[in-house]
Amino acid sequence: MTKTLDLSGQVAVITGSNCGIGRASAELLAQLGEKVVISSRKAEPCHEVAESISKAGGDAHVIPCNISRHNEVEALIAGAIQHYGKIDILVCNAAVNPYVGPLLDISDEAFDKIMGSNVKSNLWLCALAIPQMVARGKGSVVIISSIGGMRGSTVIGAYGISKAADFALCRSLAGEWGRRGVRVNCVAPGLIKTDFSRAFWEDEERLKQGCATMPLRRIGESQEVVGAVAYLASDASTFVTGQTIVVDGGVTAAAV
Repeated sequence: MTKTLDLSGQVAVITGSNCGIGRASAELLAQLGEKVVISSRKAEPCHEVAESISKAGGDAHVIPCNISRHNEVEALIAGAIQHYGKIDILVCNAAVNPYVGPLLDISDEAFDKIMGSNVKSNLWLCALAIPQMVARGKGSVVIISSIGGMRGSTVIGAYGISKAADFALCRSLAGEWGRRGVRVNCVAPGLIKTDFSRAFWEDEERLKQGCATMPLRRIGESQEVVGAVAYLASDASTFVTGQTIVVDGGVTAAAV
């Protein structure tokens, strides 16, 4: 098992890896020997992550990318291949949620932005990265979705729709490319303490009420999610594709 978790010599591209789950994924994969491409809209925070990984003995390269722009997604994949020669692992982590409120009040612009960044960009990334994985007969795609795609919501319904679409995207791509050696899976976190969820966990009363119904009575940390990412990236999961690993502290399993 230790050998199957050794990612030495492999290359991972991780979107939204300037902070949160993306950064924690990059750091763990680098610790396991993988060369990692750090990417988000702004270059400066990416360079901070890359420098931290380098100081720890890892190998990281920065390519800024706004995932809502196809030309930048193309440049990300092409740049990673140019720098490292290949992509073994693609982690589609970047996502947005510009709207909170009732679904029937969302503007077309906000809905299109959510679906474009959270779903269409993942399809773009896969369309560009999977063919070069196929050429080597092996590769793994990990889409960071959310339990929001499994449950209804009165405030982030559009975000949940996009995450449910990621589950379907994963299953379809897994079916299409499994025979060519490429696996596609999802990780669905629950509430994790990141900048993305800051509005929730900074509200002490809201956090207390939310945790009261969680089996573990607390929200998660980014480091508690990325073990699933490493598992799906590694040879420990070579018979796993089209699946979703839920990392939510038991929220979707039971109401306590």
